[in-house]
Amino acid sequence: MSTSQRVLMVIAPEGFRDEELSVPRDLFKAEGWQVDTVSTKICSASGMLGALEAVTQTLNHIDPLNYDAVVVVGGMGSPAHLWNDVTLHQTLQSVEANGKVIAAICLSGAVLAKAGLLQRKRATVWEMPESIEALTQNGAEYTGEPVTVDGRIVTANGPDAAEAFGKTVIERVKALIPTA
Repeated sequence: MSTSQRVLMVIAPEGFRDEELSVPRDLFKAEGWQVDTVSTKICSASGMLGALEAVTQTLNHIDPLNYDAVVVVGGMGSPAHLWNDVTLHQTLQSVEANGKVIAAICLSGAVLAKAGLLQRKRATVWEMPESIEALTQNGAEYTGEPVTVDGRIVTANGPDAAEAFGKTVIERVKALIPTA
């Protein structure tokens, strides 16, 4: 197990989906990876099911290139707080340009689309008209699958896919680790 891998998880300050944060994070930590959680503001972020997450850094306080993967957590807070966040879009574009893994679950698949990262890519998202429209209007092929992988991009459709999503992110990060 490697302790050198680092994952950045991005959550909405309110309305993130609890298990879409906790399940993948637990899997990453079981690998011995460092996991940092950020949001659009420093706060005690609240999950849809009552989880509280202390957020001590925003995207403006981190260097995304210090991470092997960036994971955008979904939930009902994603459209209001993450979909159109310019700093998040720039962070994801930088990570993509540097060959790292980018992942989004639930409604946050739309963040990747709106950041311009899903052009001619296969992706999935929590199914509602606005989220599917965000994908298709930004050049993505909506799959409707629980988890979709297209190169270094991993998307999942919601909380029921959280475990498979986390495991898939781990597989994609490990695939990028140079062998000795």
